Amino acid sequence: MTFDRGSNPLRLGVVGLGRGFVLMLSAFRSDPRVQLVAACAPREESRNAFTAEFGGRAYSDVDALCADTDVEAVYIATPHQMHRDHVISAARAGKHVLVDKPLAVSMDDGRAMVEACRDAGVALLVGPSHSFDGPVGQARAMIDDGVIGHVRMIQAFNYTDFLYRPRRPEELVTAEGGGVIFSQGVHQIDIVRLLAGGGGERVFAMTGAWDPNRPTEGAYSALVSFEGGVFASLTYSGYAHFDSDEWMDWVGELGTAKSADSYGGARKALAGIKSAADESALKSTRTYSADVKTPSPNDHEHFGPIIVCGERGDLRLTPRGIHFYGDTERTFVDAPPLVHPRKEVVDALVACVRDGKMPAQTGQWGLASLEICHAIFASAEKGEAVGLEHQVKVSGEGVINDRS
Repeated sequence: MTFDRGSNPLRLGVVGLGRGFVLMLSAFRSDPRVQLVAACAPREESRNAFTAEFGGRAYSDVDALCADTDVEAVYIATPHQMHRDHVISAARAGKHVLVDKPLAVSMDDGRAMVEACRDAGVALLVGPSHSFDGPVGQARAMIDDGVIGHVRMIQAFNYTDFLYRPRRPEELVTAEGGGVIFSQGVHQIDIVRLLAGGGGERVFAMTGAWDPNRPTEGAYSALVSFEGGVFASLTYSGYAHFDSDEWMDWVGELGTAKSADSYGGARKALAGIKSAADESALKSTRTYSADVKTPSPNDHEHFGPIIVCGERGDLRLTPRGIHFYGDTERTFVDAPPLVHPRKEVVDALVACVRDGKMPAQTGQWGLASLEICHAIFASAEKGEAVGLEHQVKVSGEGVINDRS
């Protein structure tokens, strides 16, 4: 694997100028270590907006972008079901790859992507997921420092309006990567795996698909066991009733202040939609264009309440830092200052391409998280625990490829 150890900005090409790209915009606009030099998207409006803001070149063909000799690495932010073709195209062109979560929809596609990047000698990173959030890394460091001793149990839960935000038709079809498990569950899975050490063993789960007008899974609960006796419970609901940001001091997922008065907004907006085409059009207003705005957060991003129980104390993660609960005392440790949103993702990408320093969230890591997504489906269908075979363990800032 060849890495450029130069000090010039990392020249990045972007495939997909939709919602995923918009959520990374603050990082790309703020961080001088990255320079956007090319983009590929089907919408001419988005391509024109990209060249107007960033310069460079805009393509309608993915292979043409990947063949661009000025591009060092490619960020793939296209719909889940397109990831395989786009990652393999980048790998064949010799480009390092950052692919949005989840790695893929099927395990076969995920394995093909990992193998293509390995064979081409390029790096494959999966994200951004909330496992990159500053307080998650802070909690992992506290665990590594022995603050709570051995991890024993983790609880992660999140209640949102995800299923009632504007969706394209395929986003409501599970087989095409729709529903909360592929899009949202992978965030929780990544976080929990990082905090638990990564070596998952078994999954027992149940899922809920409770709205015939949104015919995909909108909720799940899963119990995951890990090596060393650690176990974790993961619960998510995207049915737009209880909002767990109430338990996060009304800081929203993206780190911005949130008003309790906004309750019900997603369902109200959706109530005025008369067709799938109208809903798709509404979603397109959230993609990249000349006048797109990005959030200005005061706090780190988060993915709902998370509690890590250890032999000598517990940790509770918040967007502003970590609460530590010991035997006889409790303290609060401030999170690292927020420089700009998703700085940690840029940190990982630049360290990987420039210094050959791999983060936990490699292609194999993404494949292990995808396996747990599929195990949730399988366990819910069978009514029994499902074993895991493609897991990797985390050790410090990297992973040990253990059983994959």
